Amino acid sequence: MSVTTRDSSGTIIVAPRNEAAQSGLVVISHGLGDTAEGFVDVAEFLAKELPHVKFILPTAPTQPVTMNMGMPMPSWYDITGLDERANENCKGLDQSKLTISQILENEHASTQLPYSRMVLAGFSQGGALSLFTGMQLPQRLAGIILLSGYLPAASKFQISPGLEDTPILHCHGTADPMVPLAVAQKSQELLAEKGAKEYVLKPYAGVVHTVSMEEIQDVKDFLKRVLPPDDSCKIAVKDPGDMSVKELKAAIRKAGLGQQAVGLMEKQEFVKLLKDHYEKE
Repeated sequence: MSVTTRDSSGTIIVAPRNEAAQSGLVVISHGLGDTAEGFVDVAEFLAKELPHVKFILPTAPTQPVTMNMGMPMPSWYDITGLDERANENCKGLDQSKLTISQILENEHASTQLPYSRMVLAGFSQGGALSLFTGMQLPQRLAGIILLSGYLPAASKFQISPGLEDTPILHCHGTADPMVPLAVAQKSQELLAEKGAKEYVLKPYAGVVHTVSMEEIQDVKDFLKRVLPPDDSCKIAVKDPGDMSVKELKAAIRKAGLGQQAVGLMEKQEFVKLLKDHYEKE
């Protein structure tokens, strides 16, 4: 069973109710003009099928987008046009790449979860960011998922040594008017030229610039293949007895135990509540 939490930055987390059950991580980046809320239902569906996986959904910063007449909107980077030449002008892409990389680094540092148990996924611009980031990391991930995505800033993109066999699933509608299938095919060709060996592009007949249930099912199957349950990779969870009151309250919120904690005052009461929860789970 999972629990969904939100913070003031717009990040949504869908995680196992018992933190100690986690042995995988998926970061989902939304598309242009959207927020993390746009994919929380997808994350919650996938969490039911993969109860050992934690999903993190960040929200892009709001900034002017040239293609949107300069009006500000949530965007991982500026988009000046839809043609190949315009696709090289992606102001803000490197900063967003750093943002996603830091999410992975923070999770690794705080839980000791291996990078090989992490997946980057995203829709449209978010899928482009996931591909651009995931294949240029120092560490190999379990996989990368693009939904109606593409390769941005291809001229400066290089696959990090050792990442050539990273599994990539690219789902794309044949009727997509925003990012035509030809763009997806070109991205696959460019990745192959740069050394990618496991890039699967799957077309979906009649699907426009959206996510179909068939695609979500294929994403689920892909995640089950690259992130199967693995008890040897379960995250390191701090013993409740060693936590500060602040850490205890945060862990209790994450576990969805807020109601049970009402009226508790002493630290040992919080410790007992959390320990009992972990033992039950």
